Amino acid sequence: MTNPNNVAGGHKATLNNPKASEEAKQHSKEVLEKEFGGAETNTSSNTSSNTSSDTGNKNLNNVAGGLKATINNPKTSDEAKQSAQERLDSMA
Repeated sequence: MTNPNNVAGGHKATLNNPKASEEAKQHSKEVLEKEFGGAETNTSSNTSSNTSSDTGNKNLNNVAGGLKATINNPKTSDEAKQSAQERLDSMA
């Protein structure tokens, strides 16, 4: 059984892959438009969830958990910890 989110993610990856042929990109675009209601190819907010202030459709409990993990990780820089704390505070 295939997960529709994984299928959509694969097609989005194809659209952003410079090595994919134009035929493959066109096919992926058609599938996204037909099956998923559009080809949303803007993945900039998904590339780095630690720097994005937009939580979008993400589960807020998972976001908060990730921010808490960042704050408590001894290998994380003070700047990243401060940013995570600010984002966590703004969620409340």
